Amino acid sequence: MSLFNRTLHRGKEYLAIWPRERQLATLFPEHRIMAATRFGVKTMPVLVTLSLLLQFQFGDPRYWPSVVASALFLASLPLQGYYWLGKRADTRLPPSLSNWYRQLHEKIAAAGVKVKEPVSRPCYYELGETLNLAFKQLDKSFIND
Repeated sequence: MSLFNRTLHRGKEYLAIWPRERQLATLFPEHRIMAATRFGVKTMPVLVTLSLLLQFQFGDPRYWPSVVASALFLASLPLQGYYWLGKRADTRLPPSLSNWYRQLHEKIAAAGVKVKEPVSRPCYYELGETLNLAFKQLDKSFIND
């Protein structure tokens, strides 16, 4: 169970570190997953509560099993997003993205920004950290280079 919790926590960290830039939406699926996860975290507790209260107030007792199953499914949707993001954060970059990560890291260092050493086998989490720093420190045209 601790591996599952670690993956959820890593997904939450990845959600916080990945930049919210539209230019990245065409390159990576993270933008859509993160938007859906944020939306789910905000709305699913309300939907679960509303469905249970409406069933309690107006529903027939024989429909309770399906209502509880639906409520559990709705409650699990944000967790599924965090889990996907946690798995994605620890996935190694393909060679082309790994080269782009190193080039981007060199551009940031050349701009005079103090950065830690690039990772030899980077994951998407390190790419997210580097992209976040690049969007804060560099001109936004770096994405087209």
